Amino acid sequence: MADVSPNELLTLADVRAAHARIRDAIVVTPTLHSQTLSQLTGANIYLKFENLQFTAAYKERGALNALLQLPPEALRRGVIAASAGNHAQGLSYHGTRLGAPVTIVMPKTTPTIKVMQTEAVGGKVVLEGEKFDDAYKHARLLEKELGLTFVHPFDDPHVAAGQGTVALEMLEAVPALDMLVVPIGGGGLLSGMGTAARGLKPDIGLVGVQAELYPSMYALLNGKQMPCEGDTLAEGIAVKVPGEFTSKVIRGLVDEIVLVSEPQLETAVSLLLQIEKTVVEGAGAAGLAAVMANPEMFRGKNIGIVLCGGNIDTRLLANVLLRDLARSGRLARLQITLQDRPGALFKVMKLFNDHQVNIIEIYHQRIFTTLPAKGLITDIECEARDADQLQRLIDDLRASGYTVARVELN
Repeated sequence: MADVSPNELLTLADVRAAHARIRDAIVVTPTLHSQTLSQLTGANIYLKFENLQFTAAYKERGALNALLQLPPEALRRGVIAASAGNHAQGLSYHGTRLGAPVTIVMPKTTPTIKVMQTEAVGGKVVLEGEKFDDAYKHARLLEKELGLTFVHPFDDPHVAAGQGTVALEMLEAVPALDMLVVPIGGGGLLSGMGTAARGLKPDIGLVGVQAELYPSMYALLNGKQMPCEGDTLAEGIAVKVPGEFTSKVIRGLVDEIVLVSEPQLETAVSLLLQIEKTVVEGAGAAGLAAVMANPEMFRGKNIGIVLCGGNIDTRLLANVLLRDLARSGRLARLQITLQDRPGALFKVMKLFNDHQVNIIEIYHQRIFTTLPAKGLITDIECEARDADQLQRLIDDLRASGYTVARVELN
């Protein structure tokens, strides 16, 4: 994809005007250098903490910029959107603050917590259909029936200009940035940020990031047919069809789009919590996941990464953290074949004690197994200091005559 000058679909002046419009009503979030992540990646990593916005995501920037350009009569009648995520909360919060009734149409499958969060900041939620497409169609129907103004989550110049203010703040804080790494769903964030960044610094690098399960913009710009489906951790960028407007802008800006896997997203979420003590959702960790997956592309450069959102379900976050511990070798489930006789389990426990590996859970299986009647399988979940300590235990168990298998994560 060629690096060309920004076109006139969206300009630096548009983004600057948006910033002047919204600046007093949003959080100018910090852009901070991460010493530890820089050491891990070989690049100089600067993080933009958009998860510190009031609604915990950058989306309220674009929503507010769009709202502030509506005529008073349109604001009085109200606005509507289809969204099950951060756009719903951003539009609801700022619409209510400006005195505009806000209706958000969500699929019936939307988690209750997202419905509650949207209602808590003033939105009226309508549940319709099983998928986002159903909710979108219903929102456009209500738009006409009720005389409301539809505010698109990404495919709108005013929304994209608002999102671009993230780049203005990043380059004001760190003018020496060589490259921005930006998540892509529908393309609003990258189209806005890319326009602003190239307007200020024409030689800055722009890399977009998508989840492997939803490579919609990657496929479009590369002329490929690729499936967009699956249960991704980065649901905030799980968009099957990118915006028509945003696609045109991005095509003339982006240097490259990279894809990241689910394990890479999980590791990035976990690292940001452990190292930076900050909670991000899957989409918010996509930039770091891309840098860690492609170190040669970023090594030695000043890299700006947007932590674009922090709205992640706490149970899901717990699963992500535990799965990352398992991948690193600190948590494991060992499947050990024993003979069903007195003292058999005790002898195994002694080896765990000798290696100072902590046992968390033990599961015996005598019935549903292909072993002889006097055999049994024991699954032991355990915790070690690191992968090497765990491997020493496994080697000792095998040397003692036990059959040992690790239950691996995908």
